[in-house]
Amino acid sequence: MESRRLSAGLAVLLVGLLLALAGCSASADEQSEHDMSSMDTGIATVEGGPDTPYRGLAPTEPFPRPTFTLTDSAGGPYDFMAETSGELTLLFFGFTNCPDVCPTTMANVAVSLRNVEQSLAQEVNVVFVTTDPARDDAATLGAYLERFDADLPVSFIGLTGDLAAVEAAQSAAGVPIAEDDGQTHSTLLLLFGRDDLARVAFLAGSVPDDITHDLELIAGK
Repeated sequence: MESRRLSAGLAVLLVGLLLALAGCSASADEQSEHDMSSMDTGIATVEGGPDTPYRGLAPTEPFPRPTFTLTDSAGGPYDFMAETSGELTLLFFGFTNCPDVCPTTMANVAVSLRNVEQSLAQEVNVVFVTTDPARDDAATLGAYLERFDADLPVSFIGLTGDLAAVEAAQSAAGVPIAEDDGQTHSTLLLLFGRDDLARVAFLAGSVPDDITHDLELIAGK
């Protein structure tokens, strides 16, 4: 899997550039930008490669676990910090009508959880925050996520709310606020450890083995 690791010299990335194009799909040109860019947008950079132990991308400074409250798929309030603090957590922002990046990311997470010991899989929170709250109500999110977690020992958590609350959640997490009615959004999958820091993240295109490897690594810390 070493071939999947980015060269350290080429892998300086900006979270501000981790935006899918309309329809949630990144073009070849955009992928090149992901690999090569060193622009300064004031948002934390992430980098990966042989100088890190991760197959995902290591932020130059770990992302702190964010604080926000939204509505879960059961219709109740969900305080992200209170519910997940001190626990392994995968956090992703997307929308249910996304044709490619979002379902692929959720499917890859599901496969990675099938690949680890069940005792570890049971410890992991998987949180999907919609960037399209106008269409993704609680029931829609619940039905969508059941497509991925039905045979897993944990249930994926879908969160929605009004637009201001959803945008505040993205801001708190340190990812760019989605545009185009939520269809242009960050493709970053953040992995928080028990220390409430995200020391590794994954771009669209990361394979399940990469997530499995880094999840086991973070779990052992």
